Amino acid sequence: MFKKMIIASEISKGEFDIIQRIQGLKKFGAKECLLVQYLNSNEAKSTISSFVTDILDDKLNKQKALLTQLGFAVETRRISGDMKHEINKIAVEENGSLIVAGASEHTMIGEMFFAGVAHDVIYKATKPVLLVRVSDQAVSPSDKTLDYDIAEHILFPTDFSNNASTAFHYIQDMVKKGAKKVTLVHVQDKSKFDPHLLDQLDDFNKTDMKRLEHLKQELLNANDVEVNIELLYGSPASELLTLIKALNISLVVMGSQGRGFIRELYLGSLSHNIARHSSASVLLIPADRN
Repeated sequence: MFKKMIIASEISKGEFDIIQRIQGLKKFGAKECLLVQYLNSNEAKSTISSFVTDILDDKLNKQKALLTQLGFAVETRRISGDMKHEINKIAVEENGSLIVAGASEHTMIGEMFFAGVAHDVIYKATKPVLLVRVSDQAVSPSDKTLDYDIAEHILFPTDFSNNASTAFHYIQDMVKKGAKKVTLVHVQDKSKFDPHLLDQLDDFNKTDMKRLEHLKQELLNANDVEVNIELLYGSPASELLTLIKALNISLVVMGSQGRGFIRELYLGSLSHNIARHSSASVLLIPADRN
């Protein structure tokens, strides 16, 4: 399911975190990596100093060496221009299964938008995008063990939309290939119930619990897996972010659009908030835009 990954190579504190954390994707079929290093317009000029190119080459070679050590077949490429368009274009042209980018956790009162590659990539991606939550502390390849499982505990938030259904197929495939623990969650949006529909909340809870139970049974039928259910009430973003920390979730898998999707708005506000603020890595599955 994730045979070929297009990885945005960055010179940052978390550059090796990204590589360490994606090794767990091997059990989901990941075999090949295309490391894409981005040059801005100034760096791409022919007048770029050999000092800068030496730094870039050193970082890229170290990342390639670590990926090779982890068992991946690795190619490297440099690009310039508009990062979000170029890397998405490459993912399509190279038949990539997954775009991977690093992202630091932001607080709810932090910066207004993502910074860097993650922000640029996710908005118009037609391929799944994995935002790998990286450390704010600089680490070297030797600082961490090589056995990190990014899918140790998967959280699947669903609003029962068509895009959520598409994302659930990824959960099913991951379970079939060895994911061992999944939590399914639906949040009843308080703003839609309070005050006029509060008397119907119990009915909605019964209906949605049955939906969650059905999804649970589908996963149990797929493989030997631990599946838990959470039905919550409140602000969806706040409830999910709290749950992610409370359960020590390693990976959130969710559709990038929910119900009420506007065709021009490629990333829903809930997906954006989780991708931006989650303490876990986030796999965003795009909607079918055909």
